[in-house]
Amino acid sequence: MKIKIAKLPKSEVEIEGELTEEIFESYYKQALEKLGSSLEIPGFRKGKAPENVLLANLGEMKILEEMASSALAEHYPRILEAEKIDAIGRPAITITKLARKNPLGFKIQTAVLPVIKLADYKKIAKQVKSEIPESEKRIEVTEEEVEKTIEEIRKSRAPKEGAPPELDDNFAKSLGPFENLADLRSKLRENIRLEKENRAREKTRLKIVEKIIAESKMDLPELLAELELDKMFYRMESDISRMGLKIEDYLTQVKKTREDLRKELRVDAENKAKLELILNEIAKLEKLSPDGETVKKEVAHILEHYQDADPERAWARAENILTNEKVFQFLEQA
Repeated sequence: MKIKIAKLPKSEVEIEGELTEEIFESYYKQALEKLGSSLEIPGFRKGKAPENVLLANLGEMKILEEMASSALAEHYPRILEAEKIDAIGRPAITITKLARKNPLGFKIQTAVLPVIKLADYKKIAKQVKSEIPESEKRIEVTEEEVEKTIEEIRKSRAPKEGAPPELDDNFAKSLGPFENLADLRSKLRENIRLEKENRAREKTRLKIVEKIIAESKMDLPELLAELELDKMFYRMESDISRMGLKIEDYLTQVKKTREDLRKELRVDAENKAKLELILNEIAKLEKLSPDGETVKKEVAHILEHYQDADPERAWARAENILTNEKVFQFLEQA
């Protein structure tokens, strides 16, 4: 098998080559049987027609195309393994030579995982954390914040155009497993504090990853940027749909096309795709991965909320989420 590899821009490669005549010809009977098994020919049972009758009904080109498809389906993974190519996504295959008793000529273009030149992520994490003002590090909850939250809950429980319920122990108990009003205030204070801590943590994490993305270098595959863009656009469509609008009506209102929106989302999509690659690279370098039991619990949680979800995809998603969380925790402790 002759193979020539050419590197292309945007982390793509072109594999050009030939499968020998002997290899290609070995797929002839397999292709004939596969195509003939579903072919209905008067006077013959399915799959029992002789070769000359199948040839006359199928045509040589259809058989050759099936031979090429089967041959490359089997040999493409072998080429990737032999040439140590980390391919991602579906390849674009072009047949350059297709004839009986001849080699099979082909060109395959595929995206590959990019080489990532990581920034000094530990140094960046330390620097970002050192720049956080002391006032932001102190998480405090004021009485005013607690009382404001309680008041908002009271108003939400008021009958239409009626007075809100009396602020007493009975009101606290009506909201859930609270012993009395003091218990409600205590638990609300804790919830507000946790919410503030989460917001502060997310803010710090965002600063760290933005700086790592900016200082890392990679040739991002177009495929990954497009996949991320598709996901963002799908989420936007879902949000618009939940508001009772169609995407076309929304586009008319904002005087934009789908292409306009995709252009606006492009930079964010590229950064999200870069972030996934960077987090994955850090996880590999630092040997960070969740234990199987934790993944199993997360999968159960996903399947509980999305009962139609594919278990294998749920496992991959859970593993990805938990690995990313380990990376963030690692950066926070750097």
